[in-house]
Amino acid sequence: MADGTGNAASHVDVVVVGAGFAGLYALYRLRRLGLNIRLLEAGEGVGGTWYWNRYPAARCDTESLQYSYQFSEELQQDWAWSERYATQPEIERYLNHVADRFDLRRDIRLGTLVESIVLDEPAARWTVTTSDGGRTVARYCVMATGCLSSPLTPRFEGLESFAGPTYHTARWPREKIDFTGQRVGVLGTGSSAMQAIPLIAEQASQLTVFQRSANYAVPAWNAPLDAGYLAWFKANYVENRKRAKKLVSGFLCYYNPQTSFEVSAADREREYEKRWREGGIGYLAAFSDITTNDEANRLASDFVHRKIRSIVEDPAIAEMLIPNSVIGCKRLCVHAGYYATYNRPNVALIDVKANPVERVTPTGVVVAGREYPVDALVLATGFDAMTGALNKIDIRGRSGLSLKEKWAEGPRAYLGVASAGFPNLFIITGPGSPSVLTNMVPTIEQHVDFIAGCIDHVEAGGYGAIEPEVAAEDAWVAYNDEVAHRTLRYECASWYLGANVPGKKRVFMPFVAGLPAYIRKCDEVVAAGYAGFILAPVQQKAMGAL
Repeated sequence: MADGTGNAASHVDVVVVGAGFAGLYALYRLRRLGLNIRLLEAGEGVGGTWYWNRYPAARCDTESLQYSYQFSEELQQDWAWSERYATQPEIERYLNHVADRFDLRRDIRLGTLVESIVLDEPAARWTVTTSDGGRTVARYCVMATGCLSSPLTPRFEGLESFAGPTYHTARWPREKIDFTGQRVGVLGTGSSAMQAIPLIAEQASQLTVFQRSANYAVPAWNAPLDAGYLAWFKANYVENRKRAKKLVSGFLCYYNPQTSFEVSAADREREYEKRWREGGIGYLAAFSDITTNDEANRLASDFVHRKIRSIVEDPAIAEMLIPNSVIGCKRLCVHAGYYATYNRPNVALIDVKANPVERVTPTGVVVAGREYPVDALVLATGFDAMTGALNKIDIRGRSGLSLKEKWAEGPRAYLGVASAGFPNLFIITGPGSPSVLTNMVPTIEQHVDFIAGCIDHVEAGGYGAIEPEVAAEDAWVAYNDEVAHRTLRYECASWYLGANVPGKKRVFMPFVAGLPAYIRKCDEVVAAGYAGFILAPVQQKAMGAL
């Protein structure tokens, strides 16, 4: 078979799209089923998020000993993380080590951007077309495109006219950028910006931060890993992983079962202080009602407000840095010296919520009629989360329906893993799964194992295809929305809702009820013979009825 360019289409059992944590493990796991796999990756190296996001001070906000694979005990024992929170270069080295250790590269095609994935209904095959004109035909497609991998570039008037260099935190150059002596403007104050701003401030002659919305952040207290703690953790890796899976977010930390009002005000303050000094996102686990009770949330928020005021010397700047949203509604950030950076004489904070950016000129950024001169621009403007990377690919299922069209009013996927009308196409940590509300790597492994089980069930049973029932999908989407509304997650304009993307339907995308509840549901589905899925016999394929 050849296409119009004369390129022959290759045939495999499975195409995996994306070479980050999800794609690499999918390749490893599906190989064990004896399947022929091809992994397609747009980047020139493996790593996914950790290949593209190499901005100054980029590091994970999950502790490195937990943000790692667990499918190989030998890998866990052999790899030695150096810090509590690993940097981008260290995580990228880790993923390259995994690719080499398990001989994954022979099935990976780098520098290969997937443009379309189209279902051939009569043949029951997917045709995957890439930007170089290549075509691959496969029975199964596994989308490992990531939750935060489609960068948003703001639509500021005149942005293209800016004469200096412009960098996006999610597409940072591989070469080191030195801002020494430069006037730098940073647009955005989310997680990436909070990590980059302190380091840029140390180099720049003047740093001007343009903030639309203040975000909550707690200290990381990053440090080299203590040798004794590292030895203990490795000796207890299996038990630690088991414990983590039983916790709502999959993070190994203490979830206090008490509510905020079961203790005295003094004890409550001590608990907040303890969590602050421990650092990390475990702050939200200080009490069980922080994300569900308005007053409990206010108390937890107020503590962080007081901390910001105690760190930032200028009262007016401190008030600008205090979020007006509930804590936990948006992603809780982890920082290293972010708030103290605003005490530096070379750092200015500009509020662009009340007075949005008017335009960008060749030499600066104009706000409220005033031009702020800058030599370089850093866009820390976030992502089209959860669905953005998928919607960039022209994915067409039954009757030519595109996934983007189907999801126009919000994503619809059963268990966040598959969508009705798109047989044999799977999504790793898709909308409707715990994904970004949990420890991503163990969540990825659970998802890949579930997908591998689905494919193995199809192959072993002699079926032609598997896809969700519409009723099961509808029920799952409704259930996730109902659970989200029981929390405070709808109380702010977060990227969890897609509120940062103009025109995007506001739907809370991650599964809120927690990792243990999700795992139980998946186990029940499997035990019931893949309840909620349609399994089509092979003979129906020839009739075009998958």
